[in-house]
Amino acid sequence: MSRCAAIQMASSPNISANLLEAEKLIAEAVKAGAKLVALPENFALMGDHERDKIDAKEVDGSGPIQTFLASVAKKYAVWVVGGTIPIAGDDSNKVRAACLVYNDRGERVARYDKVHLFDVNVPGSDEVYRESDSIEPGSGSLVIDTPFGRIGIAVCYDLRFPEFFRNMGMEILIIPSAFTAETGAAHWELLLRARAVENLCYVIAPNQGGFHLNGRKTFGHSMVIDPWGVVLDCYKTGGGFVSAEIDKERLEKVRSAFPALNHRRFFCE
Repeated sequence: MSRCAAIQMASSPNISANLLEAEKLIAEAVKAGAKLVALPENFALMGDHERDKIDAKEVDGSGPIQTFLASVAKKYAVWVVGGTIPIAGDDSNKVRAACLVYNDRGERVARYDKVHLFDVNVPGSDEVYRESDSIEPGSGSLVIDTPFGRIGIAVCYDLRFPEFFRNMGMEILIIPSAFTAETGAAHWELLLRARAVENLCYVIAPNQGGFHLNGRKTFGHSMVIDPWGVVLDCYKTGGGFVSAEIDKERLEKVRSAFPALNHRRFFCE
């Protein structure tokens, strides 16, 4: 078994301060036994304006946020799933919301670009989000082999599209997020547990959680969930982390006793 952790933050427009907080929480999670840590969406920057992420964008493979992720992975000998950071794309007026994965030697092993963009008017509030104004969508899913099992990566709004996950063949889903307070209260745990049950996999869900200087409030409740939909750990609000053992033997027993994945009759393209 391996212990994995989801880091929760309430990130600000100050990148340096956010990186200091992220390292502090990573160090605490590693001290508690974590061999893999996952940061939330926008962990390094929750800007005052959409333009902030464009001004802070990095070229793929170079930049202070990427250097930070590689260095903490190596320093603490831990796998790091780096939430999302703004990476330059094809349009100079937009970025890619990229989730970068580093192994315990500080080597980058994967990149996933957020596919589904959050363009919504949040019911019950005056909140309006248009991620497509500043973000280019990715074009595919990502699954990687790791010492912990086959890991699928998705980001926040991706969670609402169950067909996106059906052909991943993952044992662990990691989904860095920044769910709003309104949508999180209604759907966060419901959707996470559904994805765990549907795919008979562990779910590691680091979320932003608290009040942000840009006036936004995020839901928190970062979680680790087992393949039967049981919430193993939850951190409600503010900065902190949750962790749990990823038990491959339990996963195999659940899949063997309840072989729903083998009973599928319809498949997504």
